[in-house]
Amino acid sequence: MARLVFMGRLEDAAGAAELPVEPGPVEQVLARLDPALAVQLLGEKVRMALNGRLLTDVGGIVLAQGDELAFLPPVSGG
Repeated sequence: MARLVFMGRLEDAAGAAELPVEPGPVEQVLARLDPALAVQLLGEKVRMALNGRLLTDVGGIVLAQGDELAFLPPVSGG
């Protein structure tokens, strides 16, 4: 299995801090999620990190066995 990890408000939207998923192309993995959650995860300000490395381009990413894909929402401060 691979894992999706949700940070900040995305954890609330997902209902859990992480979710085990079948490995495969990210597009197919996200297509199996609740559509409302998938839309939030693909928001233009949400960053993704694969195995701890920030991604600049998410096209063509294929999750392998044991991979972790983290979703990082924008951070607000004050």
